[in-house]
Amino acid sequence: MKIAPFKVEEFMNKYEANAVFDLTTTCIKPLTINELCPNIKQEVFNIPLGYGDITGSENLKKEISSLYTNQDLRNITVTHGAIGANQLVFNALLEKDDEVVCIVPVYQQHYSIPESIGARVRLYFLKEENNWLPDIDDLKKIISSKTKLLCINTPNNPTGAVIPNWLLEEIVKIAQYNNVWILSDEVYRGLNLIGNPYSLSVADIYDKGISVGSMSKTYSLPGLRVGWICAREDLINEVNHHRQYNTISISILDDYFAAYALKNRGWISERNFSILKNGHDIFTDWLSQEELVSCIIPTGGTTALIKYHKKIPSLELCKKLYNIAQIAILPGETMEMEGFLRIGLCANNLKPALSLFSEFLKRV
Repeated sequence: MKIAPFKVEEFMNKYEANAVFDLTTTCIKPLTINELCPNIKQEVFNIPLGYGDITGSENLKKEISSLYTNQDLRNITVTHGAIGANQLVFNALLEKDDEVVCIVPVYQQHYSIPESIGARVRLYFLKEENNWLPDIDDLKKIISSKTKLLCINTPNNPTGAVIPNWLLEEIVKIAQYNNVWILSDEVYRGLNLIGNPYSLSVADIYDKGISVGSMSKTYSLPGLRVGWICAREDLINEVNHHRQYNTISISILDDYFAAYALKNRGWISERNFSILKNGHDIFTDWLSQEELVSCIIPTGGTTALIKYHKKIPSLELCKKLYNIAQIAILPGETMEMEGFLRIGLCANNLKPALSLFSEFLKRV
C-alpha cells in the first residue's frame, strides 16, 4: 500500500526535539505519574503485566462512557491513541472508490489514509472569512448520496475553531438526508474557551456519528497512547474485527492510568484550563501588537493558525526561523495551508518565543 508522506509529523520529527522554543506542540504540559496518582504506587506495582481486556477494561470504558450522554460500554472500543482510532474507522468503513468528504485543514491522516485505500477524497477548505467554520450551503453542494463518509474535527487543529452545537446539528441533518457517516475527531473536546468546555459529541446526536477521543490533549497524557472510538454497536463490532490485526490490547498500565485520570478529571481540567488560558492571553496580547501577522482568535483547542504578511513560502520561513532563532513553528505547507503557520498556545516559554519571532519577521 502506498501512502503520501505525513508532512506534519515529518516536519515535527525533524525540528521539534532540538528546538530551544518548540511552538509546534499541541499538548498541554504532560502530567507525571507522581502528579497523576501520588498515593497508589503499591497498587500499580501489583498489576500483572498480561494483555488485559482486549478492547479496553470495563473500568476505562465506564469512564469514557461518562463523557457522553447516550453511550454504554458496547458503543466503545479503546485504541492506540486517536491516530489508531481514526485508522481503524477508515479500514473498517471504506473500500475502493467510496467517496469521502474531508474538511480541511485537519490532521492529514483524515484524507491520506482514505486516498491510500483507493477512496475518492473531496477536500472542503474552511474559509478565514467564515471564522474557519463550515458553511452549510457549501456542504449541501459537496455532500451527496454518493458520499459515504464526512470527516470533521472540532475543536479544530490548527485553527482553534469550535463548531457550535446548532451548526453541528445542521451538519448532521445534511448527513442524515444523504445517509452519510460522520467521523468527528474530538481529541480537543473539553477545551472550549467559550461556554461549556464540552461541545455536543456527534455520536450522541446521530446514529451514523462516530466520535474519536484521546487522553493526549484534554487530559495531558499523550505518553499513554490511549484513544477510543464511540459509535453504534455494529460499527464497533466491525472495528474490533479489524482491530485484532493491529492492536490486540493496549498496555494494561496505560489502561489503568487512563481510567484513573478520567475518574479524577476535575482537577486535571482545572489545571489544564489555567495553562491554556495563560497561553491564550499571551498569544492574544502579542497578536494585538504584531502588525506582520493576523489571526482568527481560537475559541477552543490548543493551537492557533496565523497568517503572516511576508512574501516567503511557509516552509522556507520556518526553516530560516529554526536556523536563526532555534524556534520551531509548523509551516502551513504541511497542512495544505500555504501562507499560514500553526502555533501551539501551551508551548513552554511562549512569551519570549513570540517576542523573538516578531524580531525575526522584521528582518526576513
